[in-house]
Amino acid sequence: MTDLISTAFLGVLAAGFFVGIIVGLTGMGGGALMTPALLFLGVGDAATVVTADLTAAAIYKTGGAITHKRHGSPNLKLAGWLALGSVPMALLGPYLLRWLVGTDTDAINSALKLCIGFALLLAAATYAARLWVNLRRVRRNSHVLDEDPEVRPIPTILVGMLGGLLVGITSVGSGSVIMIALLMLYPGLAAVRLVGTDLVQAVPLVLAAAISNITLTGLAWSILIPLVIGSFPGTIIGSRIAPRVPQSMIRRGIVVVLVISGVALLGKAGWTPLLDSKGEFNPMLAAYAGLIMIAIVPIAWGLIRKTEGLPMFGAPFVSQLDQNLAGDRSPD
Repeated sequence: MTDLISTAFLGVLAAGFFVGIIVGLTGMGGGALMTPALLFLGVGDAATVVTADLTAAAIYKTGGAITHKRHGSPNLKLAGWLALGSVPMALLGPYLLRWLVGTDTDAINSALKLCIGFALLLAAATYAARLWVNLRRVRRNSHVLDEDPEVRPIPTILVGMLGGLLVGITSVGSGSVIMIALLMLYPGLAAVRLVGTDLVQAVPLVLAAAISNITLTGLAWSILIPLVIGSFPGTIIGSRIAPRVPQSMIRRGIVVVLVISGVALLGKAGWTPLLDSKGEFNPMLAAYAGLIMIAIVPIAWGLIRKTEGLPMFGAPFVSQLDQNLAGDRSPD
């Protein structure tokens, strides 16, 4: 028992709990926050962490999908076309990475950190993209609900393939990249339908990705068990206090954290533009990236508002636009 309840066990338990609270509060951040958190804790190499995170996601996403299915929110036909593209690529992704970088553990670890770093930056960008889409809808009053849109098979499969490849390699993207692509392809779907559809297709996606990674890497139960134990009550607590917490500020904070984590992982992976003349990474660069985000993003958002004929600051505020994302309970 003493061997089981180790410092690493308690660290993963705490990380799972706090990330679970954030997921319950905002619906954001599952894989995008958990994967870097586990990497920074140093509980395992990148491949081990990705495998454990995917396996945990297969568990809690199944529960979320069942809940949405009972309420009739998913578009099952759309989810099927997405899964047709995502599942094969999720199975293939880990093997493709090893074919490209070889079987050396250090090379795989470095390549995975590089991929995860870029995936985190992409996940942060999707939040901004969704706000921009909602701004266009509000400004042009063009949002017409269409609960059963005609499925566009080819672009839907391609979205699934991109999402499947991303998730299979990094564990990040099932609730961010795929969500914004669905929003673009099917703008008439209500938020709850988008989320339900994404969760239903995410179950076979993350399950396939988990199986593929387990086959190659094995499964670290010492990470998975505390991760599941911690995240489950955290998600419940977050969901219950969500109505009393300003989600918009937390969501924007998550975006800053994703950027900092992404830059830090890119630096640790040895991405040349972030290295100094000695080939070393200065961790302060990640902090500077966060400060730049805090300082520049409001100005960038104001310029985007001006392209829509609005003043740089004022209504509709980000918090108002963010309400359209409040139905997004997707854990990633």
